[in-house]
Amino acid sequence: MKEGIHPKYRDVVFMDVGADFAYVTRSTVHTKDTIKWKDGKEYPLYKVAISSASHPFYTGKQRFVDSTGRIEKFRQRYQLNDAASMLESLQKKKQEEKKPS
Repeated sequence: MKEGIHPKYRDVVFMDVGADFAYVTRSTVHTKDTIKWKDGKEYPLYKVAISSASHPFYTGKQRFVDSTGRIEKFRQRYQLNDAASMLESLQKKKQEEKKPS
């Protein structure tokens, strides 16, 4: 390997700030923060938003996004209140397109 062209590969603590979970692994990530680990040594600290401790797939706690808001916005935009009026509106639109100008 050539000298001076490769990033420094070292032990780094990755901390999930939302779940208060941390682990040590080797990485080339650049950090400004440091943390004193359980073994008494000081390691660079890299903060992450999601890890296996907080991700819904791994925790089994799925979060459902409220899609009714998007549906209601669509209905309001096109003044549709139910499926029947939606069908009626589409049929009217189709008839208008067939009429010759």
